Amino acid sequence: MTSLKVQFAADGHSAVEVKPETHLIDALLQRHLEVKQLCGRRGLCATCHVYVTKKPESLTETTPREAMTLSVLTGARANSRLSCQAKVIGDDVEIALPEGLYIDSFESLEKLIGQRTQVPILHPVTGDVLVAANKIIIRSSVEKLEHLNFDIAKVQLKNA
Repeated sequence: MTSLKVQFAADGHSAVEVKPETHLIDALLQRHLEVKQLCGRRGLCATCHVYVTKKPESLTETTPREAMTLSVLTGARANSRLSCQAKVIGDDVEIALPEGLYIDSFESLEKLIGQRTQVPILHPVTGDVLVAANKIIIRSSVEKLEHLNFDIAKVQLKNA
């Protein structure tokens, strides 16, 4: 069976080879990139969001669910895709990852108190920057964010 190449922008490594019709997220996982997949690959969260920098025609069309999720995603651009929804159908697609770390719960944000962020801390559903890069996470800032909903299961029910 023919394999197709997925390139990663600004990455000195060789391309990842996948079988046709493989979800793009599987190329990310093959590269050993941490992808949270908080919605269970249903296209309801932002944790697998990527930018297609070359050959977008090498991916399947955007699904309606993916389009809905991207419409509320703060960092979405015209070349944004959810890697759990996009399948590789052609060769040499190139992707770039958004800068930031998605958190999966308020508790995970609390565990970062006292640490300096290296990258922005992002909301898992909207992609909003919760804490800017190079900032020390302090308790008073985290307490201001306590009202935010990180429960992907509730988002799934609301959007299903």
